[in-house]
Amino acid sequence: DPDDFSEPILKVCFNTILCIICILTLNTRYISFLTKQGWSKTEDVVQTLLQLHRASCLEKLGDQTAMIAANLQSRLARSSFDKNCFQSVAEMPHMECAVEMVMPLVCNPGHVCITDESLYFQPLNGYPEQVIQIQLHRVRRIYKRRHGLRPLGLEVFCTENDFCSDIYLKFYNTADRDEIYYYIASFLENHMMEHTAESYMLQWQRGHLSNYQYLLHLNNLADRSCNDLSQYPIFPWVIADYTSAQLDMTNAATFRDLSKPVGALNKERLDRLLARYRGMPEPRFLYGSHYSSPGYVLFYLVRVAPEHMLCLQNGRYDHADRMFNSICDTWKNCLEGATDFKELIPEFYGDDCSFLENKRSLGLGRRQNGSLVGDVVLPAWASDTRDFLQKHKTALESQYVSENLHEWIDLVFGFKQRGSEAVAAHNVFHPLTYEGGIDCDSIEDPDQRIAMLTQILEFGQTPKQLFTIPHPQRITPRFHNITRSPSSNSPVSDLSPASQSEDSSFEDLTEESRKLAWANMGNLKPLSSHKIHKDNVKFLHCGVVLSFLYHSAVSIFIPDSTLKMFSKELKDFQRSMSFSNMALSSCLMLENGKTVVCSSWDNNVYFYSIPYGRRQDTLMGHDDAVSEMCWFDDRLYTASWDSTVKVWQCASDSSSRHKRSQFQLLAELEHDAGVNTIGLNPAGTLLASGCKDGTVTIWDTSSYGTLQQVHCHTGTIHHMAFSPDSRHVLSVGADSCMKVLDVQTGMVISSVKAEEEQRCFCWDGNSVLCGGQSGDLLLWDLLSNTVTQRIPAHSGAVTALWMSELCSTVITGGEDRQIILWKLQS
Repeated sequence: DPDDFSEPILKVCFNTILCIICILTLNTRYISFLTKQGWSKTEDVVQTLLQLHRASCLEKLGDQTAMIAANLQSRLARSSFDKNCFQSVAEMPHMECAVEMVMPLVCNPGHVCITDESLYFQPLNGYPEQVIQIQLHRVRRIYKRRHGLRPLGLEVFCTENDFCSDIYLKFYNTADRDEIYYYIASFLENHMMEHTAESYMLQWQRGHLSNYQYLLHLNNLADRSCNDLSQYPIFPWVIADYTSAQLDMTNAATFRDLSKPVGALNKERLDRLLARYRGMPEPRFLYGSHYSSPGYVLFYLVRVAPEHMLCLQNGRYDHADRMFNSICDTWKNCLEGATDFKELIPEFYGDDCSFLENKRSLGLGRRQNGSLVGDVVLPAWASDTRDFLQKHKTALESQYVSENLHEWIDLVFGFKQRGSEAVAAHNVFHPLTYEGGIDCDSIEDPDQRIAMLTQILEFGQTPKQLFTIPHPQRITPRFHNITRSPSSNSPVSDLSPASQSEDSSFEDLTEESRKLAWANMGNLKPLSSHKIHKDNVKFLHCGVVLSFLYHSAVSIFIPDSTLKMFSKELKDFQRSMSFSNMALSSCLMLENGKTVVCSSWDNNVYFYSIPYGRRQDTLMGHDDAVSEMCWFDDRLYTASWDSTVKVWQCASDSSSRHKRSQFQLLAELEHDAGVNTIGLNPAGTLLASGCKDGTVTIWDTSSYGTLQQVHCHTGTIHHMAFSPDSRHVLSVGADSCMKVLDVQTGMVISSVKAEEEQRCFCWDGNSVLCGGQSGDLLLWDLLSNTVTQRIPAHSGAVTALWMSELCSTVITGGEDRQIILWKLQS
């Protein structure tokens, strides 16, 4: 006991000797703990060392860990955040609690305090700073994390695309984590709306995010962080050729097959693994090691983070021949090694090449061939490390990878990650690598629990599953074409521009005009407005969609049961017709510009001749109100509240030039609820229908088969339409939501909850001009899920909206009985 010594010098000598003895008897776990502590007195050092020494003498690992944890909690309880560290005396503290700052292989304990201006972290040992401050107005992204398989982590980013976060905190209970998360979220609602896998997917699909940026976002959403080596971000091998003198990115054989996991790329090895898998008891797994683990990450990063490798391996580097010596050898081992199935890390597609160079002249060992481990040996097609990274980045953003990256995402983050799809894709790893594979808190034996947790953290963890249905493909330029050879399954690349038709320049000009118009849509100005009813008409029937078509100088409007024609040149109504005593629901003008087709609540469809000013024919085709119609190539599509969509072949009668009397029913598409709206894609090959129960169904118009059926809304769908490229369907409903549905996979890739109900819209795939319940026109940016412009229009809800082909003219109708003609100002 130090108190047995009366002389101060003897006490100092005893304390010094005791410190040496304790450190010599402690293993690296306790030494790591010592680095977390900060003391101001020698007595504190001695007292802590004595406690750690007693912990090291305990027989059971669980007892040792429990004693260390108790010591730490006692120290945290006896200290608090120093509020003298506030940057302003006016700051109001909201919450304070004990946390740990997560860094690679180390968790640094301290206290977090959040105020109305900043987030502060004060570590107990003053490392890396006495106080870390993050101003809340600088925060752009925050993520809840699982750490040690428990929902305790919180990571904060102050930029949109940075690889590393500003701080990663681990809380001692989920409630504290969530309270701080939602408090910070209240400062950045506009940013938080973007942070879903679906919204990032939409941006990536349409080319607003690079492949690199998209993969970083997915890793973030799947709890992968550069601060946690057990859950480090995962990137794919994309190049398969590391031996050629030149890298030919026009040859698809240059690239790795992204539809298969690394373990399935070599058929001979896969056959051996499958044979073992079939004879294995449940739970079975194909791969005994993972594609990402702390060991694999440090394998790549040993030259820039040797201290982490030494810490992980008890002060030793790995054997020199097993080090990261060569790109080519590493890829070859991933293809042929019995237990090597690792993917890459983001550094392979970044700008910092230091992880490939031994700039510190580290003594990493001598290989069996006598050579020292130095810089990583590069492929022959790379002149130096910068050239290697540049070509790697180019490959990641290449046409081939862009068109196939969704298949790799299905394996790592998507529906092929687990279950029967994973089995079919040969993508089955050890059960302990999956989220929810085991509940460590349910294990009563502390030694067994710690051993299990250690195995999970060091073995590797499968990312959090982000998608449960197939991921849609990226939209790539039409003149680039990656095809597959008809004689084999191997991809064949054709990167030469496709032959252009004579009118391609005109089409390009038209498309460019549309893009410019949508970019300028905020400058929409009213040209004129007109009353379409007398003052004594009080309202439109509930559920009626006010419809119109603008063709040359004639506009067609349907208020209630009346069809009205408006002359743009004369700026006056020219004709008014009634077909029924019940309300009309929609109308369309045929290609010849001489025939108007109107649908009615009386279950009928009426054909009206403009030149002759009379009704040509009546189609009695439904058992309930006809809600909407579409026309394409002599085919009429009619939707009805009788839960059907009917397809009619409409042929002209040879005995009458203007009368249409031959209606052949081609198909009857059944639904589970009344169909409220339908829409065709520009090519007429796809039909989308929206029902009163909120279901969207996509049909193939050649076979009339169902391609997708998704319950999108909680109420009636008011309106829906395909994007110009036919990749997506946008729908709005009574639940005030806007949903973007991917046609290929049926995935809802964007969901926006608006402040008011939207009844109608036009869109270009990125931006939406819609009519709101308030009477305003709202311009939405779907990539950020925000309203960029609000244009006052009607005094009642906007119920109809039409846009010209070049997007320069807009017509709106509303419940205020007004129609307004709008012109886009340059």
